[in-house]
Amino acid sequence: MMNLITKVDQYLFYSIIHFTREQHLSPTALKVSATGDGHWYAYLSVAVLLLHSQGQSFFNLLLLGFLIELPLYLMLKNAIRRQRPCYALVGFNGHFEPSDKFSLPSGHTAGAFVLASVIHVYFPVFAPLAYLWATTVGLSRIALGVHYPLDILAGILLGIGSVTLAENII
Repeated sequence: MMNLITKVDQYLFYSIIHFTREQHLSPTALKVSATGDGHWYAYLSVAVLLLHSQGQSFFNLLLLGFLIELPLYLMLKNAIRRQRPCYALVGFNGHFEPSDKFSLPSGHTAGAFVLASVIHVYFPVFAPLAYLWATTVGLSRIALGVHYPLDILAGILLGIGSVTLAENII
């Protein structure tokens, strides 16, 4: 069963890479991926904190969501130690240098889904746009050759699960 999952994961990876390169989307993927960098979350949360009546609650849930997500992410990534496709696949030439060697789960995706999930709680009208953006961040990580689709799925589950747990704590 695990062999089948790995084959499907690699097939989907190569399909997305092929499409990205055929459509010359690598520069776009790089820009989309950068929107999932952590500093943007800090800027947004402080802006909401200062400018919106629910800003304190938004900030608190986002902070607790990340306080749950980040240690779990680091623990999983270092326990599983799945090599990134740009390092593991023979003959694959990636165009992006990741910050570490391991890929499961995707931290960018997990972080994006933490933010999208908190937006869903406090600003549900923006939830479809937030989840679309978070999904695009995940897909950009595949397009850059640094994650497999299964890494993205794990990041989605980690991000949403962290906020769900944070909501129950708060």
